[in-house]
This record gives sequence, C-alpha cells and structure tokens, in this order.
Amino acid sequence: MSGIITLKATDCKNCYKCIRHCPVKSIQFTGNQAQIIQDECILCGRCFVICPQNAKEIRNDIPKAQSLIASGVPVYASIAPSFAACYTANEGGRSLPISRIEAALKQLGFAGVEETAVGATIVKYQYDRMVNEEKQNIIISSCCHTVNLLIQKYYPEALSYIAPILSPMQAHSIDLKRRYPEAKTVFIGPCISKKDEAERYGGIVDCVLTFEELSQWLQSKRISFDENPQEEKNEHSLARLFPLAGGILRTMAKENKAYSYLAIDGIHNCLNAMEDIKQGKFDKCFLEMSACSGSCIGGPTMKKEGNTPVRDYIAVNRYAGDKDYEVYSYNKEKLGKNFSSLSARKVHLGKNAIEEVLRKLGKTKPEDELNCGSCGYNTCREKAQAVLEGKANLTMCLPYLIEKANSFSDNIIKNTPNGIIVMNEQLEVQQINDAACGILNINQSDILGDQVVRILDPIPFIEVQEEGQNKYNQHLYLADYKKHVEQTIIYDKNYHIIICIMRDVTEAANQQEKKEYLNRETIDITDKVIEKQMRAVQEIASLLGETTAETKIALTKLKKSLINE
Repeated sequence: MSGIITLKATDCKNCYKCIRHCPVKSIQFTGNQAQIIQDECILCGRCFVICPQNAKEIRNDIPKAQSLIASGVPVYASIAPSFAACYTANEGGRSLPISRIEAALKQLGFAGVEETAVGATIVKYQYDRMVNEEKQNIIISSCCHTVNLLIQKYYPEALSYIAPILSPMQAHSIDLKRRYPEAKTVFIGPCISKKDEAERYGGIVDCVLTFEELSQWLQSKRISFDENPQEEKNEHSLARLFPLAGGILRTMAKENKAYSYLAIDGIHNCLNAMEDIKQGKFDKCFLEMSACSGSCIGGPTMKKEGNTPVRDYIAVNRYAGDKDYEVYSYNKEKLGKNFSSLSARKVHLGKNAIEEVLRKLGKTKPEDELNCGSCGYNTCREKAQAVLEGKANLTMCLPYLIEKANSFSDNIIKNTPNGIIVMNEQLEVQQINDAACGILNINQSDILGDQVVRILDPIPFIEVQEEGQNKYNQHLYLADYKKHVEQTIIYDKNYHIIICIMRDVTEAANQQEKKEYLNRETIDITDKVIEKQMRAVQEIASLLGETTAETKIALTKLKKSLINE
C-alpha cells in the first residue's frame, strides 16, 4: 500500500477527529500532525470522509489511466454497480443508463464500458458452489477488500473463513481480458481500498479510479453525461444488487438450508462480528460483510455532498433486474485467491509501563480514568498503550490539558499579591482570590455567587459595562475596610465577564499621610517663627534695615516648598 491516503500537513489542525473515527487506530500523531500508519491501515476511508479541514486526500490515479489510453492498447472500464446511485438524471433522481455512462467515457478514450456486476455474477456462482459443497463451516464474502484487510491484519486466525475467491472487480477484469486479450482494464467505483487490491494482486486490474476521480476527469475535459431519465431495463442484471446491504445474499440461490445467511455492514458491526467469530459464536453460516454502512452505496467517494442512503438504495434496487447475467463458466482454480496474514507483531508492554503513563496524566486511581474518548481512544489505558507505542502523546488528553491549564491559572491567581475579583455581567462574583479576601477582610464562601454590591460600590463596574471603557489604576479609599487601593476594572465582552484588580497601597498612603502631617507641623512652626521674628524686627527696624526683609523672604520660600511637598 503506497500512500493511497495522504495528508496535507498544513491543513491538519490537531483536532484528533480522525483517530476518534479510525476503527483500528492506525493513525500516529507526530509534531501535532496526523500520520497514517500504512501497515496498520485497512483503507476504510473514514478519516478521509470525516476530516473537517479536508486534510486527507486520495492518491490521484487519473494520470495512470490516461497513460494506459495513450499507449494505444484498448482500455476497458469496469464500472461498479453503485454508479446507479452516484450518477442520476436531474428529473426524479433516476439512475443514468449505462449507455450514457459509456458514451461519456468513450469520449475520454476508453474502448468500451461494462458493469462490474458481470464479475459479481461470476463470483456469486462460486459462493453458491462453496455453500453446496459444505467444506467450509464459516464463509465470509471476499468482495470487500477492507474487510479482507481487517481479517488479514487483525484477525489472522480467521483467514481460513474468507471465501478464497476473487472479488467482482478482479473476476470482471479477467473476463474482459479473456474476451479482449490485448486489453487493459480500469475499475471505477466508490471504494478507496480497491486501489490497494489492484496493486496487491498485480496483473489483473491495471488501474483503479474512484467516482470522484472520474467526475474530476470528465469536468476537466468539459464532458457531461447526456442525461436521459428514461431507464434502460435489463432483466438479466440481478447482480446490480451487490452494492446494497444484503445485496449479495439476494442474488444467491441459498439452496442449502443447513447454512444461515447473514448480512453485516458497517466497520464497527464487522469488528463485533469478528470478535464473535474469534470466540466461536458462529457456526455453519455464510456472512456477507461490507465495511461501509449500507454497503458500497455508502462508500467514501460516492458523493461529495454526502450520501442519501434511502434514495441510493431505491435507485440501485430499481435499476437491478431479476435474472442473472449470462456469463462464462470459470473453474474455481481460475478464480482462486490466497489471503495471507499481514498481522504485525505487537509488543505487549507491561502493566507498570502503562501505570507510569497514567500517572503522568494525573490518573493515579481508577476513578481518574474518565475514558471520555476525546483523545480518540476508547479508554485511558488504550491511550497510554498508544503513548508507549509512539502513536500518541500526553497532550492529546483533554481533561489532562484542562486540569493543567486550570492549575496553572489558579496558581497565578492564588499567589499574586494583587486582589482579583471576577464577576459575570449580572455583577455576581464568580471568583475571588486570597489577596482580595485579605483586602476586604472576608472569606471566599461569604461572597461567591452573590452580588458585588455586598462588598464594593457597584457604580464603577456598571459604568465600565455600559460605556465599554476600561478603568485603569484609579486610587480609591475603601472606608469600610480602612484600605487604600489602586483599582483597575476590565470588561471582557467575549467571555462576558468583568475583572477587578486591586493593588493594596494602604501602607504607602499611610506613609504619605505621615509625611504630609510632618510637613504641616513644619509649616506651623515656620509661621510662628516668622511671626515672632517680625515682632522683633519691628522694634529694631531702623537697625536691621534690608536684612530683615531678606530673612522674611527666605522663611516664606521654606514655607512654600513644604506646602508643595
């Protein structure tokens, strides 16, 4: 699997949504960016579908298809039967006839177009044969490559249960090359994992395009479908039901009543079923398994605007006939397929190592393990295991980050010497630190949740809220508390809170008052000296002359300087 799903690193916003939706957790976060672990990925396409930033993209194989056509050999398109839901006419949402699809693709250079449902018919005959032979207790359909990868990578003990039969895509390609020996084949469908299947089993299918790629290619060439709402009914097209949940079973004969026939769609349902198989809960049954919810009509590249499961089901169901395609009869050896184990060896780390990671996350007892899933993992212990495997980091834990942030901010607020009071827009006290309690001589429990008017004049807070102008470093004397403070009031409109910061300047104010008192004392003494001096000089005015006037001027200057201070 060579980078079929890749990441646009600049668009990845560290949201962890892909890991939350990845059924096998095959995503690694390094440098706060998601990276797909290729050896563990089953190509279900969930990360591609749910990424809110469109940071995941599918490898574009249009150039490869164009190169095949340019080579001069005849290239035939095998189009998945889910096209009936993907490409509809404007009038009534009816499926476009295959002839309209073929006409458009021939303009791109294809020699011909056929439905993969032909290959599906070939495959379903093999399924009927296997059921009738009763050589395999549990038979799992081999059509969905993602399900096959799931078993190969995570449930290798169940490999013998997969029907050793080629997929409809492969069977149809073999049939096309039987009829057109020099031909190359391009499969077009809603599936991402088919790209990997074509590569893994080389020499059968030459190229795989998604419906999305086909639409892009047609658009780039300004080719549109000749829309015609009138359907071309083909009664020999029962296998068109294959892309529906339960569609494979509907085409099968099911003559052997000793078997149970079950349809399982959706990757999480498939995972649950595999766990049941692992525990021996299934017996004598044929399991139709599809990774996508609703089967192939729920494929990851069906429609950009999102799937419409009911409408899509009706479109495909209405388009299918009630008889089988007339197909060439192949022996089972020609259609055989081997499924080998792709399971990577897992290193099982000890309990102590996991406990150490949990301790770093502040989870020292069982009740600390919230298992909230915000990091993408189902449990805190799964997350700890991922950290040890290098797939995750500590900062992916939301409760851990919140607690750390709260602890950091609380530590700052608690230890700052300034008093801090936080109120909502109704002037109800939401938070008050120890310094503010000390200034106002109260306990936190006395005021939390109550109106600020109980402890302070509310007028400045109302003015700031109404005028939208913050007030900075205003000197106030709080007579009730005998405290001088410099008060700053900030209104945060985004968070709808009002913050009051008070710096206790009582000691400095008291020192200033003492200084002013001493200055006043000195001024009084100076006045008395001047008065006494003037009486004396009046008696000896004639003797002192100008000297007395100079003394008066000097003392007056001293008095003024003291007043100014």
